[in-house]
Amino acid sequence: MEKVKKLVCFLGVKTHTALSCLVETGDFQRFAKANIYSAYLGLVPGEDSSSDNINRLSITKAGNSHVRKLLIEASKGICKGAVGHKSKDLKARQSGNPPEVIAYADKANERLRRKYYKMIRHGKKKTGAVTAVARELACFIWGMMTDNTGVA
Repeated sequence: MEKVKKLVCFLGVKTHTALSCLVETGDFQRFAKANIYSAYLGLVPGEDSSSDNINRLSITKAGNSHVRKLLIEASKGICKGAVGHKSKDLKARQSGNPPEVIAYADKANERLRRKYYKMIRHGKKKTGAVTAVARELACFIWGMMTDNTGVA
């Protein structure tokens, strides 16, 4: 239950999403890095690199489709609202957690919202921006669960 309390500190992640991530992933330690975890979920772009130039394709959709869909839905929740804004609901979910967990989640929430708005400003499609946010959210979730938070 402590892990669920940590995960619901992220914007867009509530109890169902947190529990599904934990149950369907199992041990987060089996992934050496965050990008390997996001690849396991199929949230990384595919490549066609038969020559010197690399063509980026859509996401691979390999791996766990249930958690991938939940994280994309969660990232849609992240992509609404102002950068740095915390709702009463989010504050309530964060209460009772250690300050370093809340600081990590706040850093992630702000970064993910900034990323979304920057991509939209630069002409990216909303669906692509939401998927990019979902990939990065998966990386932040991996960091939270393996204590690779980078917060001193």
